[in-house]
Amino acid sequence: MPIGEICNREVVIVSPDDSALEAAKLMRQNHVGSVLVVEERGGRRVPVGIVTDRDLIMEIVAPELDPNVITAGDIMAPDFSSIDEGTGIYEAIQHMRGKGIRRLPVVDNGGALVGIVTMDDLLVLLADELNSLARLVAREQQKEASSRH
Repeated sequence: MPIGEICNREVVIVSPDDSALEAAKLMRQNHVGSVLVVEERGGRRVPVGIVTDRDLIMEIVAPELDPNVITAGDIMAPDFSSIDEGTGIYEAIQHMRGKGIRRLPVVDNGGALVGIVTMDDLLVLLADELNSLARLVAREQQKEASSRH
């Protein structure tokens, strides 16, 4: 299954010039732990970075900087990574593990934002799939037991 089929398409975004305070407010309003930093290019939203709640703590709160002055572009993660929407789920998991990231923007062939997938999304999906397999095993065992009596 391609990652584009399961990614969350409602992504909270900011521009690189938006303040860190604006990013924090959007995270709170939308109950999310990150915002994607996007640039408009030819009418398309292209992800260029990500700001997480941890970035806000480490880069703004702990050093006691002014969140009105610092921009999302100033604190966005420098090792930004995204993945093509046609990539398989397993490959996306490998990519996230290899990069050590919990959130992965999903883009189309032209690099425009499609959605985002998080480690939590993948854990829920995999847990549901494992649960389905466990129910199948139990059903098969019941079927076999009832056919032998």
